[in-house]
Amino acid sequence: MAYTEVSLEEASEVIGLAGFKELISIEKLDGGWANSNYKLSLSDGTKLVLKIWNEQHEDRVEYLLGITTYLSELGIPTPKPISFNNNEYLIMKNNLPWTILPFIDGEWLGNDYQSLFTLGQIQANMHLAVPPKNLESDFSMGIKLFDKLFKIADERNCWDDFLLTLKSSRSIYEKLDKLPKGIIHGDLFPDNVIRQNDGELFLLDFEEVCNDILAFDLAMTFVGFGWEEGEPINDRWVAILEGYQSVRKLTKEELDALPDLHKLATLSIAAWRYWQFKINLPGTKHENRYLEMTDRLGKKLPF
Repeated sequence: MAYTEVSLEEASEVIGLAGFKELISIEKLDGGWANSNYKLSLSDGTKLVLKIWNEQHEDRVEYLLGITTYLSELGIPTPKPISFNNNEYLIMKNNLPWTILPFIDGEWLGNDYQSLFTLGQIQANMHLAVPPKNLESDFSMGIKLFDKLFKIADERNCWDDFLLTLKSSRSIYEKLDKLPKGIIHGDLFPDNVIRQNDGELFLLDFEEVCNDILAFDLAMTFVGFGWEEGEPINDRWVAILEGYQSVRKLTKEELDALPDLHKLATLSIAAWRYWQFKINLPGTKHENRYLEMTDRLGKKLPF
């Protein structure tokens, strides 16, 4: 994915459409594979994020911004999009959606007990929230992506070991379909959670948000935060789970399903990496990053 280059003048023009003036600096932000993000500093001390959505269509971005606004207004800690003078949350420029967000000053969330306990609490509160009526039910890195990869494998007549593993695991989704569902983030990894200096956490990048299995989302958080050098760290799971269950108790069925849910979450991340770096953008140093996930399969888990 090519990063969209933005000049100070272009950024000034865009934020001017939202009533902001006197931009003094623009800085590229790390993180994110599908978007271009810039930190904007204004003369009055205001800091903003300018986000250009390189891989999403206008209607999809409007949908995601609507869901993010809904969650923010419910009290889920996530930056609320800033509207332009026309009361819309995006503008189209060079055939790409551009949006503005408040800049959250802090650092990527660590893996200490208190940080993960608090993350578990926030996730449980989100899971208890009433989903908006228009929330989609298809997890974009799940069955939908699996089937896309299977179709490509058929067309190319090329089924490697990973795709065969993926295909043999597809039925797990159907077996677990009756578990409690609700709003899930779907991608709570360290670069999607910021901790401010005062300890407050903010969840970022709800691009995978959907109405799906709640305990799957919890397992995905362990995939993101619970591993070190290819090994699961039991204490991190304890912190996440204790924080979560201080707000929402898992059912026996959910607890029993955690190994399968963790396998699906791990394969979902592997499938996204396979799609992004082996099929969509081959030849980079990330081409085999999906193997970091598949190497975790079969390891002894804390549940």
